Amino acid sequence: MSSDPVQEIHPASTAVDQDELKIPLIDFGPFFTGTPSDKHAVALSITEAFKTSGFLYLKSHGIPPSVVSRVFASSARFFARPQNQKDALGWTTPQSNRGYVAIGREKLTTVDETNSDTLRASVPDIKETMEIGREVKDQPNHWPDLFDDDGKDFKEIMQAFFEMGKTLHKHIMQAIALGMNLPEHFFDDFIGVGDNNLRLLHYPPVSQEVFQNNPNQVRAGEHSDYGSITLLFQDRHGGLQVRSPKGTFVDATPIADTIVVNAGDLLARWSNDTIKSTRHRVIQPPRPVGESPGDGHQTYPARYSIAYFCNPDDDKLIEALPGTYGEAAQVDKKYSDITAGEYLVQRLTATY
Repeated sequence: MSSDPVQEIHPASTAVDQDELKIPLIDFGPFFTGTPSDKHAVALSITEAFKTSGFLYLKSHGIPPSVVSRVFASSARFFARPQNQKDALGWTTPQSNRGYVAIGREKLTTVDETNSDTLRASVPDIKETMEIGREVKDQPNHWPDLFDDDGKDFKEIMQAFFEMGKTLHKHIMQAIALGMNLPEHFFDDFIGVGDNNLRLLHYPPVSQEVFQNNPNQVRAGEHSDYGSITLLFQDRHGGLQVRSPKGTFVDATPIADTIVVNAGDLLARWSNDTIKSTRHRVIQPPRPVGESPGDGHQTYPARYSIAYFCNPDDDKLIEALPGTYGEAAQVDKKYSDITAGEYLVQRLTATY
């Protein structure tokens, strides 16, 4: 009778390894179907990634590729609508954070000692977005269902996708809890309502000359995300770059059927900075598609992406997590307590 060796579970491999930046590719499947040991291994891999690079790629995440493709197609049709229709659905206030945002309105570039408000104003992001939140009476979403049947389909598709993102958010937070030696369901009560933000992004085609004439121009400026975690679905064109420990920007190349997940500023604050919120940006893709090399008239293709920003419920008080401060951690609390809603409104007000 033969005896097969026990196969060791390796929930993570390396997707990016450059300039001291390591971003793992993590198989989330064992978290759902594996043994308790497998589940814990996945949780540790996710938490370790957030403590080191702040980024990871996630596969076997439970959202079918066919669903993602349908959302991308519906998003592209929305952004192809006449400008007057999109403008009629315009974003209004940080408190609502719902509706269409035209090209140039949002400026993500972080202002610090290396740049200025003048730079931030002179290099607006080359993108348009559609912001979608949970359905609430006093802060309604701005749906295109009043225009035509495709607008009605758009609403149905995005509402269903919003709920899928909410479910995945819950599972990832459960993994983070286990990885930080907290009860698996520690975060469940913080995220029950689903005050999340589904952002559809369209980066239109851009002439190579735009980037040649302004070396500071990017499609989305250097920034860190505001909430707990972000689920990013990329198309094949790429352009996402993550800042390395050396200060360089490293390509986070799209990998089919994966989600790029990164920690945001609120989770870093919640963890008393044991988790990193890493800056990133979106630039032109590596190679333009155009008439001929070097003719100066090449055009970088349109890029679409979907960002699902995961947040605690607006009324939840965010204070340093157990185990991240005090005598055992050898560090004090770094931040004052604040509700999630107050924090996010502060950040959005500074962005628009």
